[in-house]
Amino acid sequence: MQKDAYSLILEAIDAGVYKPGDRLVESELADRFGVSRTPVREALQRLETQSMLTRDGRSLIVASLDHNQLAELYAVRTELEGLAARLAARHATEEEIRVLRGMVAEDYALLGGDPRALSRANKRFHKQIHLASHNRFLVTQLDLVHRSMALMATTSFAAEGRDAVGLAEHDAIVRAIEARDGEAAYQALRGHISKAFETRLRIDAGELKTR
Repeated sequence: MQKDAYSLILEAIDAGVYKPGDRLVESELADRFGVSRTPVREALQRLETQSMLTRDGRSLIVASLDHNQLAELYAVRTELEGLAARLAARHATEEEIRVLRGMVAEDYALLGGDPRALSRANKRFHKQIHLASHNRFLVTQLDLVHRSMALMATTSFAAEGRDAVGLAEHDAIVRAIEARDGEAAYQALRGHISKAFETRLRIDAGELKTR
């Protein structure tokens, strides 16, 4: 299935091809993605409406999140992710749980490597939990939250030592889901997101080095 201009630009922002503050030029995007300028223009207007892009004079640039916006985003993400874990403990199939367990096992091989690879693996893991909640409305809301997460220039997994701790937290989340313990899964995922937020704040404050 061919992706539309909106999806292509959004994925490029998510992958860090375009970072907060980068200017997006209609003609350059059309050339990069091999599409005409009209769908690119429409995609840029849509992304501006969704606050993914902002105006700098006549130019459109990738938006960035200030401290308060970051706190608001994490407050919502913490609760929604926790709810997804609680529902996954109740509704996930045995096959879905095996997939989650396999992801954690595979991700240990990424320790100490490229933080971006760990970040991609982290997104896959969280998306799998969202799907395992078997609640389409929750999945839709979490997709919106994760779209805004693309506006952060660094991943918390880039912090020294965060990757091993983060994966241990993933392991605890899966064990709670396996045990069908909704409350434990909720608390484990909330704690995981809270720690990621704390790590990000320490990176922004210059307290933690990144790789």
